[in-house]
Amino acid sequence: MRSSTLYSAVDSHTEGMPTRVVTGGVGALPGTTMNERRLHVIEHLDHVRRLLMNEPRGHAAMSGAILQPPIRPEADWGVVYIEVSGCLPMCGHGTIGVATVLVETGMVQVTEPITTIRLDTPAGLVVAEVAVSDGHADSVTIENVPSYTERLDETIDVPGIGAVPYSLAFGGNFYAMVELDQVGLPFDRSRQRDIAETGLAIMRAINEQAPPKHPEIAGVDHCHHVEFIAPGSTAEHSRHAMAIHPGWFDRSPCGTGTSARMAELWSRGELPLERDFVNESFIGSRFVGRLVAETAVADRPAVVPTITGRAWITGTAQYMLDPSDPFPAGFEF
Repeated sequence: MRSSTLYSAVDSHTEGMPTRVVTGGVGALPGTTMNERRLHVIEHLDHVRRLLMNEPRGHAAMSGAILQPPIRPEADWGVVYIEVSGCLPMCGHGTIGVATVLVETGMVQVTEPITTIRLDTPAGLVVAEVAVSDGHADSVTIENVPSYTERLDETIDVPGIGAVPYSLAFGGNFYAMVELDQVGLPFDRSRQRDIAETGLAIMRAINEQAPPKHPEIAGVDHCHHVEFIAPGSTAEHSRHAMAIHPGWFDRSPCGTGTSARMAELWSRGELPLERDFVNESFIGSRFVGRLVAETAVADRPAVVPTITGRAWITGTAQYMLDPSDPFPAGFEF
């Protein structure tokens, strides 16, 4: 058996969405912040991301996280988030997966009934509180980075579709919120191809005509997520189909997307602090969100969200690359 590389990982899923937690093989990444490390992976180690996320080792909706030594002195671990679409500044379902893996593998000191883990992420410090019983991570509540509304009730001209009303909010990534009724599509998984293609068209239009830019995080200057809101959604219980570049759907309710949605609803005056908000995914899984404080991002009013969800370990693995493998960085299909 020949191999030029060897990566160790613990695989998990968070309410249906995978997180491949890379525990060894990458080494300590250079950078004075976690975002600099994220940018280093984008520029110099994208082949590692593609090897672990793309087929044949991953799949078209694969997601993961690379564990790192933290830079912030108060943090327990550092994380760089990877998926088929690139390197994210923050990933909510991925953080719930990471926290679950850290507890159940003993990579942090476990305290029952709550184990608190501080994670240094490219978007900022994220605190995870893991509910633990008999050594098992039953659920995870993360306090996410400050989230805010970038645009409210604007319109974008989408080639082939026309004028599409949307709002844009940041919850760790930028999310365009679009009512499914506004684009003439049903909340129906049998129409997922149509929904995905419409989402990609909206992303392209936003990124070409009016790309967003985070005022404090370098390199966060695009929209790769469209949160299609299902009919009947409210500020207490919302359903959505989350279309993601380059053309797949989040299986989980999406932690950073839930944060963005709550920021949008707060901006409308519909969601106050300290009230539960249930966000339901395209497959019916749920996160419970809550806004716990008001704050600011640069000059923008913002909120601090928490997200509660569950994750389960699905396996452990060592991923290898035979030097004769014709797909050294995997492939997209």
